[in-house]
This record gives sequence, structure tokens and C-alpha cells, in this order.
Amino acid sequence: MSTINRQIVLASRPKGEVTPDNFRLVEAALAPLADGQVRVRNHFLSLDPYMRGRMNDSKSYAASQPLDEVMIGGTVGEVVESRNAGFAVGDKVVGMGGWQEYQTVDASQRGVLNKVDTTHIPLSAYLGAVGMPGVTAWYGLMKIINPKAGETVVVSAASGAVGSVVGQLAKARGCRAVGLAGGADKCRYVVEELGFDACIDYKQHADLKSLSAALKEACPNGIDGYFENVGGMILDAVLLRANAFSRIAMCGMISGYDGQPIPMAAPQLILVNRMKVEGFIVSEHMEVWPEALKELGGLVATGKLKFRESVALGLPAAPEAFMGLLKGRNFGKQLVKLI
Repeated sequence: MSTINRQIVLASRPKGEVTPDNFRLVEAALAPLADGQVRVRNHFLSLDPYMRGRMNDSKSYAASQPLDEVMIGGTVGEVVESRNAGFAVGDKVVGMGGWQEYQTVDASQRGVLNKVDTTHIPLSAYLGAVGMPGVTAWYGLMKIINPKAGETVVVSAASGAVGSVVGQLAKARGCRAVGLAGGADKCRYVVEELGFDACIDYKQHADLKSLSAALKEACPNGIDGYFENVGGMILDAVLLRANAFSRIAMCGMISGYDGQPIPMAAPQLILVNRMKVEGFIVSEHMEVWPEALKELGGLVATGKLKFRESVALGLPAAPEAFMGLLKGRNFGKQLVKLI
């Protein structure tokens, strides 16, 4: 086993778009384990849009990412050394190991590491469909949108780690599922592979009138539920097509992650249509995770829930892959393979 741990730390806070100069690759010696500690060799690192907000030094739902410390991030890997009776060498685990090759944790802290079974579920899936993104999709759909059979559910970023699960779960509950994604290939995947009823390529619509017309065609009975990942013109178009008593789960607003304002064209429609609009952070609802993960794990293990991954190779590739994620260059869940 290596005695050196390579890490990527936050070197500076972005001013607008993220750049490679905001990160720095460093090396640190691995210290001997203390009693109760576990050392994990991370196999995959998760890249997620929420990380962009953490890079800012501003008030938000979570503390800012400290400068000169390892970037936050979910990881899956294998225990390579243990001084904790609850974990053995060879155990596969999921945790928040961050942008680094090894993580050393006090495993006696509840929830800091969780063992996972890779018999029927790939290890990487615990960072996607059977992990935080999957539970995010499940919570927003089930607890906020609360779909009923025959309703129309729309989801933005439909080919991504969260949106792809939302649509498939909505279809399983008898809904019409309509996605929005960027590019013909992504839209084709959403319909042909994931089973959505329709998918709109937002890149083909330069203005609100055009996008609204496309939504009207795809949603002839209006929109009952909307899972929001993007904001901006897409949200404006959805509001124009929303039914009375429709529900919006506000999960992400990636169009504004560079700090620019996100104006709304017609917020009065929320009142006119008596809509429910609710933002949520999935880590604040740990009570639903067991139920959600049981369903998601069963669906993935039996091949009923499909997912796709974009995989960057090696820790040094993480910053570029993260910047690509923020630009929508990824196709499905964005991962970094570390081993």
C-alpha cells in the first residue's frame, strides 16, 4: 500500500466560472492508524453540482468549502487497513471521502462509513442511482410532487444522475414523464433507453415562446409536477404550462451557480395556479433514506432502473470533469475513477 495520499484542495474561490486555478493537487503522508480508525482506498469519486455552491464564501444551507482543504465529495472504495472491529480489510464502503485517493476516518462515528453489497449492484452505483442522487430523485418526486397515475411529470436535466431516476420512478407510478435535456443524443437516450414519453432538446429553443410551445406539444394535458434542476428560462416555460394545484420540487438551480441572478418572468402564475413550490436538501431527510434505498437498490439489482455514467480517469482529471459537469458536458452520473 502507498504511504502517500494525493489530494485536490480548494486553492481559491471562483469569481464567476470555475477555473483550473481554483484547485491544487497536493501530496500528504499517510499516518499510522489510531484505535477505531479505518483507511479506505477510494475507487470512485462523485462529482455533483452542489459542490459549486460550496466553493463560494456566502450564506447557504451548508458551510462553505474551506480553502486549502480537501474538496468535499462522496466516495466509494475498499477498506485497506482497519483498527476498528466493525470494518474488515476488503469491505466495500461508501462515505464522504472527498477528492483524494485515500481517506482515514474514525469509523466509530455513526454514518461516516457505510458498508455496501456489490453482489448485484455495481460499486459505482452507490454514488448515483443507489446513492445520494437517487434518494434526491425519490424524495422530491414522492414527498413533494406526490404523483398520481395519469398525471404529467416534467424533469429538467433529464439525462443526469437525478433527473433520469425521477422520470423512471414517475413512469413506474403510471405518470406521463417528459424530460428536458441538452442535445439530440441525450434526448434520444431519455426516451429510448429510460422510457420517458418525450424529451425536449432545450438547445433547439432560443426563446421562451419556442420552449413553451414545445412543452405544450409534449404535455397536452398540462404539467402536474415539475422536478427542477436548472432554473431560468426552463422554469419560466414550465410555469406557463402548469396546471392548477401543480407541484414543483426545487432541487437545483444550475443556471445560477456562477453567481448570476435568476429572474423569473411570471412568478404570479404560482398564485394564479395555486402551486406548491418547495425546496429541499436531501441530507435533511435521513429518515426516508432506508425506504428510498430499498426501492432503488431493488430496481437497479433487477435491471428495472437504468443509469449511465461519465467516467474521468485519475484524480488529476477531477477539476476538468467538474467544470464539464457545470457546462452539461457529462452524460449521466459524473464520476472520477481513482483505481
